[in-house]
Amino acid sequence: MRSIAKRERGRGVCLGLGIAGITVWTLFAGADAFGAGSEADLGKKVYASRCGICHGDKGDGKGLVGIIHRVEKRGLTWVSYPRDFTAGIFKFRSTMTGELPTDADLERVIRNGIPRSGMPSHIDVPANEIKAVMAYIKAFSPRWKQDKPGKSIAIKKPAEAGSSASAAKGEKIWKDMKCWECHGEKGLGDGPSVATLKDDWGDPSVPFDFTSGALKGGPDIEDIYRTFTTGVDGTPMPSYADSLGEADRWHLVSYSLKMMGKVK
Repeated sequence: MRSIAKRERGRGVCLGLGIAGITVWTLFAGADAFGAGSEADLGKKVYASRCGICHGDKGDGKGLVGIIHRVEKRGLTWVSYPRDFTAGIFKFRSTMTGELPTDADLERVIRNGIPRSGMPSHIDVPANEIKAVMAYIKAFSPRWKQDKPGKSIAIKKPAEAGSSASAAKGEKIWKDMKCWECHGEKGLGDGPSVATLKDDWGDPSVPFDFTSGALKGGPDIEDIYRTFTTGVDGTPMPSYADSLGEADRWHLVSYSLKMMGKVK
C-alpha cells in the first residue's frame, strides 16, 4: 500500500518552492525521451500548466496535490491518487483488458474528466493542445514503444436494453456471477469482500456504488456496457467478455440501470 505519510513528506519539500516554482520545474523536467519539436514543446508546456501539479513532473502520480479524492464509508476509508502514467495501465478504455487505449479513449478522458475522482473536465482545451499532451503522456511509459493500442470494441445496443424484462434477467446474472460480493446485494458498494480489495498499486479499491450516479467510465448506457466488456485495468473489476455473452452483458447493464433508478 502506498504510504500516505511518505507522500506527505515528499510534498513538504515542494511546498517550500511554491506553486509557481513547481510549474517551472515541471516545464523543464519529465519525459526527456519524448524528443524535440514543436508538438513536443507544446505537450510539455500543456502538461506543466494543467497536469503536472497532480500527476508529477515524472508522470508517476506523485505531484504536489497528493491525495485527490477520499471516500469514507461504513468505517472504511479509501483514498485516490493521480494516475501513474509510468505503469502504462489505463482504466477507462474501449480496448480489451490488458491493451493500451486508443487516442480517442485518452481524449475522451481528458475532455470529459472522471466523476468523483479529482480528474476535472478539460472541455475548453484546444484540440492541438490535447493532441500534444497525449503524445507527451505516452513518453512516460515504454509500453507505448513496445505495444500498439488495441482495437475498440463494437457496441450495438439491442432494443431490449434498459427494459424491466432485461433488468430481471440481469439480476439473476448479478447473483450468479457474484457481483454482490464486491458491490453488495443492492449495488451499494458494500459487499462482504470490500475490505480485502486492492488495486495494482496495493491500495484499497472501493467498489462502485450504483446508487450514487454515473459510472466513472461515462454516464451513457453504452459506457456501462463498455466497462463490463473491457473491465477496469489496475482494479479488481474484471472484463466479462469471456465469461458472459453479449446478450447477458446487456442484461447486466439493464440491472445496473435499475439499481441507479433508471428502470421502473
